Amino acid sequence: MQNRIDTIIKTLGMKPHPEGGYYVQMYQSSTMLSSPINSKTRHGLTHIYFLLTKGQISRWHKVLHDEVWNIYEGAPLRLLQFDGKCVEEKHLVSSSGGVTVSDINYFGIIPGGYFQAAESTGEYTLVGCSVAPGFNFEDFSYIENKDVLAQINALGNDYFKFI
Repeated sequence: MQNRIDTIIKTLGMKPHPEGGYYVQMYQSSTMLSSPINSKTRHGLTHIYFLLTKGQISRWHKVLHDEVWNIYEGAPLRLLQFDGKCVEEKHLVSSSGGVTVSDINYFGIIPGGYFQAAESTGEYTLVGCSVAPGFNFEDFSYIENKDVLAQINALGNDYFKFI
């Protein structure tokens, strides 16, 4: 399995992502738009490949605009969304995960401004993340508010490990 992980990282030219895992930007639209949220100019659409391996997490973070997660390969992905009140869990499963067709859920959507976190449920998970208007690190933030951290901790489960 490690050979496959190493091959993905090397072939795609992935590098460590600040939130955890590995990534490489695969697409950035040449069309430029004004964000309806902050009026800053952004690419119309961006897309990355994102890889999480066993034990890695995508820390709680948010982006300004809607993000679509698509699973491509590997174990199911546990995708968490926090709207300020409760955590919703989504499980993205690809056909390579050895499941029946009725269990397949190829994508999940995180609305802009919602906190999100993720982890692979196995050895690795390769996903794609598309953001529109396009992703910019200026629009990216981690949970830093102590009240929000306390809310997540109070919800129990293992949600606090994603801090």
